Amino acid sequence: MVYSEIDPRKQAFVFELDNVLYPEKDYLLQVYYLFANFLEYTEMLDAKAMLSVMTVAYEEYGHEGVFDSLQKEFNIDIKYAQNFQILLGNAKLPLKLLLYQQMLDLMQEIVIDRKKLFIVTNGNPQQQLNKIRQIEWHGLEQYLICYFANEYALKPEPDAIHTLIHEHNLQRRDLLMIGSTKTDELSAEASGIDYIEIGKFIDTPLK
Repeated sequence: MVYSEIDPRKQAFVFELDNVLYPEKDYLLQVYYLFANFLEYTEMLDAKAMLSVMTVAYEEYGHEGVFDSLQKEFNIDIKYAQNFQILLGNAKLPLKLLLYQQMLDLMQEIVIDRKKLFIVTNGNPQQQLNKIRQIEWHGLEQYLICYFANEYALKPEPDAIHTLIHEHNLQRRDLLMIGSTKTDELSAEASGIDYIEIGKFIDTPLK
């Protein structure tokens, strides 16, 4: 799907962040790299081997299984779980995060058409903001308005979207949400707005 195929009556577009605008894996793997190097410095462990274990754990179990796998393999002190969480929230990445090309094209066309761009994202606000700050937006950042659902009620609750609608004098029929999970779909349904799954835009299977 491309922008020209979307209902032209839509005036505002609501995006989740992770795995919708960019692949979350690109953020997490860079954090794992930094954490492995931190442990190499503090515990004299092999950073390359640790990164390999974390990467495999992510692929097999998802992010939630990464620290446990590392701890089991290298007998890491549990105290480092706090360092890991802090790094997830404020890491300065070696490389900029890149948008999916299809989403970059879509947002650029939305802006050219003088319509509104919103991000409504679940997750820790500090961590989500850290990601946003390290994405290469190609100038789109000046048009983005962000809402962190944790500050209202986590999606699928509609509170953040209801606030967005009220603050920007929009009607439900004006909005289209683009997401990647059942949570996003249910949030759109609860908010009374239309929804399109990210797979309609991006051919590559998502993690």
